[in-house]
Amino acid sequence: MKLVQELYQYREFLKTSIRKEFRGKYKKSFLGVLWSFINPLLQLLVYALVFPFIMRVQVENYTMFLIVALIPWTFFNSTVCQSTSTIIASSGIIKKVYFPRAILPISNVTSNFLNFLISCIIIVVALLISGIGIGASIVFLPLVMFLQYVFSLAISFILSSITVYIRDLEYFVNVLMMLWFYLTPIVYEVSMIPERFRNILNLNPMVHIITAYRDILYYQKAPDLTALGILFLICFFLLWIGYHIFHKCEKRFAEEL
Repeated sequence: MKLVQELYQYREFLKTSIRKEFRGKYKKSFLGVLWSFINPLLQLLVYALVFPFIMRVQVENYTMFLIVALIPWTFFNSTVCQSTSTIIASSGIIKKVYFPRAILPISNVTSNFLNFLISCIIIVVALLISGIGIGASIVFLPLVMFLQYVFSLAISFILSSITVYIRDLEYFVNVLMMLWFYLTPIVYEVSMIPERFRNILNLNPMVHIITAYRDILYYQKAPDLTALGILFLICFFLLWIGYHIFHKCEKRFAEEL
């Protein structure tokens, strides 16, 4: 509750920070916000060529199968990778001015989420062009987006605070995210994983989030609400843990920086 009160008290600073993070991604860029479309499209082009033609992945309408998972993953990947430098990059203002330090990871996640929403235009256009269209299952989409936001924020709290003390974590996370990508069913179907490994795979929250996106947008059906209900509890528990780690670490940010 104290955090909520402080965020409300510093709401203008929070808005400014989010705006700065969002605009900073495209500062001095000729194409500006268009990179929100170009980046995922270039990634999509690479995977759409490699996996169906070289790796021989046999999935109907593979481009759409890929796009509804790859764009949400890009949001998660960008958020996690940038979270490691969130506090360090703001060392100057942290040493000079008091404000709730939690604003920094929240700004990181929120600015990436706004970028993700813009990128979702690609998904909508692609669904309409491909003939899949948009079904009634779309009503579940805000729930899945919210869960991904909460999970991303939990990870961001943890990584942004610990990296202040362990700088090598930034490089480790970049490698970890490449591994995490292939442990999440983005370029392949879950059914392609041997049965004996699926229980291990299900421990990955992003498996359920990506599967939910694919159910809603590609298969045009309701996601597994039981799995999402369990994931809801897990995400908020991780958020609680993440914030407490952040709160413990933030007391010595100024000294470490």
